[in-house]
Amino acid sequence: MFSFYHKLFIYVFRIFRKNYSNFFRLGLGLSFAFFIGRRRNFTGKFDHDHDSEGDINHFQALSSAIAATVGMGNISGVAVAIALGGPGALFWMWISAIIGMATKFFDCTLSVMYRGKDDFGNTQGGPMYIITEGLGKKWKPMAMLFAFAGLIGMLPMFQANQLTQIIRDVILIPNQLSSLEDHFLSDFLTACTLIVLVSFVIFGGIKRIAMVAEKLVPSMVLMYVGAVLFIIIVNIEKVPSVFMLIFKDAFEANYFKGEVDSIFGGALGAMIVLGVRRAAFSNEAGIGTAPLAHGAAKTNEPVREGLVAMLGPVIDTLLVCTMTALALLITDVWQTEGKNGVSMTLEAFTQAMGVWGGYVLIICAFIFAITTLFTYSYFGTKCMAFLFGAKYQHLYNYFYVSSIILGAVASIKSVMSLIDGFYAMMALPNMIAALLLAPKVKKAANEYFAKLKK
Repeated sequence: MFSFYHKLFIYVFRIFRKNYSNFFRLGLGLSFAFFIGRRRNFTGKFDHDHDSEGDINHFQALSSAIAATVGMGNISGVAVAIALGGPGALFWMWISAIIGMATKFFDCTLSVMYRGKDDFGNTQGGPMYIITEGLGKKWKPMAMLFAFAGLIGMLPMFQANQLTQIIRDVILIPNQLSSLEDHFLSDFLTACTLIVLVSFVIFGGIKRIAMVAEKLVPSMVLMYVGAVLFIIIVNIEKVPSVFMLIFKDAFEANYFKGEVDSIFGGALGAMIVLGVRRAAFSNEAGIGTAPLAHGAAKTNEPVREGLVAMLGPVIDTLLVCTMTALALLITDVWQTEGKNGVSMTLEAFTQAMGVWGGYVLIICAFIFAITTLFTYSYFGTKCMAFLFGAKYQHLYNYFYVSSIILGAVASIKSVMSLIDGFYAMMALPNMIAALLLAPKVKKAANEYFAKLKK
């Protein structure tokens, strides 16, 4: 087994070494193209292409992708990273996000460039079709690996787990509706309520999901950022020292508490891996979920959709994750023993805003989690359709909603281990395909910008 993974690593490394210049040089060069004279891509100027393939417009596609990424990972995942890795983990999350912008440009450009058809003749996009349409049918086993991993990786267990915990900590336990020791029944009832709410939306397909996402996503980001800005303003004198701590610890790893492995360069290397992993879990750049949403955009211009998609890691990691980290660091709750995940973020909000902080966070967490729950189901049904046929894809939603119960009653450690493992399985075929097809993206981007200049 070790020999197999060793050979696989060498193969991927050779692909990366051969194509990295195409993949990153162009992507990083385009990282801010969206903001410099390309706002028309996002604002809908080109949405009048009614004859284009796809189901939703640019803004709905971006909203759906952000709804999937801006979730409990931004609230509790950041807390896990800082609790185990220290303040420096945030710096490596920033680096991962900048690279993630390039990754999403390539991924989402390819998702429109290489779209396929399902059994019903409907246009579909995503890594499965990028692989089979872009690399050829002989690569289908790799596409099937992504789809299989997506069936599990797209399950909403982490979101359900952390949302259930914050409801328990803020509402149920203080009002003696549950206890700290025995909370199985309350968690089960909370999960059943979530199932009802989620079912109303997800059984309506991508169009209903996108309509809900485009209304909720802007408000949830503004609400959360506004709450953290209040914490920052109240403690404004601490901000310079917090940023100094982040940059210093990024290269010293003085507060790392996780498992140290000499293979990864000791505590510093382990902290970098932790920061990158939590950033990948949060913004999902390179995992392959964003192409599933952007592949449904109503456009025939791949590069345009790639530019729109680049805003995802900016909003998710550079903005929302940074807000969470600043709240934890400014209030010093990151050094509290026995606190982790959403409980740590909850303590930061209550310490800075009093009892109302808990209710503000629970509203934000509910919207974050519920929008992610909506969108992940669509991603899973696309994987189901690719593996077993479009006529069976609706069955995934029943499996999906039932997993909410499992996520709500399981421990956060077991849930994160399961999801992280299947995310890695999804990222491998997606990144191999993106690297191999990078020259195609470079050529399309050059043609697109030359056309715009004319």
